[in-house]
Amino acid sequence: MKAYLYPGQGAQYEGMGKDLYEDSAKAKELFEQANEVLGFRISDVMFEGSADDLKQTKITQPAIFIHSVIKTMLLNEFEADCVAGHSLGEFSALVAAGGLSFEEGLKLVQIRANAMQKACEHQESTMAAIVGLEDEIIEKVCEDINEVVVPANYNCPGQLVISGSIVGINTAVEKLQEAGARRALVLQVGGAFHSPLMEMAKNELQAAIEAVEIKELRCPIYQNVAAKKETDPSVIKSNLIDQLTSPVRWTKTMQNMLADGVDHFTEIGGRGGIMIGLLKKLDRTVASEKI
Repeated sequence: MKAYLYPGQGAQYEGMGKDLYEDSAKAKELFEQANEVLGFRISDVMFEGSADDLKQTKITQPAIFIHSVIKTMLLNEFEADCVAGHSLGEFSALVAAGGLSFEEGLKLVQIRANAMQKACEHQESTMAAIVGLEDEIIEKVCEDINEVVVPANYNCPGQLVISGSIVGINTAVEKLQEAGARRALVLQVGGAFHSPLMEMAKNELQAAIEAVEIKELRCPIYQNVAAKKETDPSVIKSNLIDQLTSPVRWTKTMQNMLADGVDHFTEIGGRGGIMIGLLKKLDRTVASEKI
C-alpha cells in the first residue's frame, strides 16, 4: 500500500515553487489562480521573498499548501491508497484525496492562517521542542504548571512539541531540562498552535468549514486529531475544526498507517524530507521518497 504525506509549517523555503512555475504551463496557471483567490501575488513572495517574509503565518500556510497541491496535480498518476498531512498539511491531503477543490482548500487555508495570526496577536504565546524524554513525563510536567501549556505535536518517539503562554513554556522548558531532556528549545514561531489559546481562531474557522461541502474521497485520509483513517465528510469536518486546539498525533498516525499495511510513503511538497525523517524514527526500513 502507498501513502502520500504532506508537511505543515516549517517546510517553507526561499524560492519555493519557482521552478514549477517556469517549467510547467499547468503549474503557472494554478499559481495565477492562487494569486487571484488570495487577492495578492503570493507567488512573488514564494519566489522572491526572504526567509522572514515566508515565516509569517498568513504567508507560510497558503504557500506550503499551494506548493504541495500543485506538485500533486503535476503527478502523471495518483497512486496513493491513503493520505495524511501534518497540521496544515491535512488540508493539502484532503485536496489530494479529492474532498475539496484546489480553490476551496486554498480559501479555507487562508481563513485558517489569518485567524491563527489574529489569535497570535491577541495573546503572546509560543512553542518549544522537547527531545529525549518520554511523552508521559512531558505530559505530567505540563499538567503541573499553573499556566496554559500543553503537548501540541507528537512528532515521533522522543520528540514532542509543547505549546502555551510565554510564562508556561519557559517554566516547562526549565522543568523538563531538570527532568533530563536532551534538548528543550523555545521555537521561533508566531504563537501557541494546537493549544487552547487557538480557541478564537477555531471559532472563526468552524463557520467556514461547516459551510463547505466535502466530496467523496478517492482514498481515506488519516487525520491528526484521531490518528486513524476517515472517509465520512461530517467526521472529517469535525476533526479539521478540533485540530486547531488539539494535539497533532503524528506518531500514532504513522504507527496506524504502518499497522494497516502501508509499506511505501511519498512526501510531497515543502523542503522535502521532514515527514520522512520522522517516519524513519519509527521504521528505518520502510520504503520512502520525497517529491
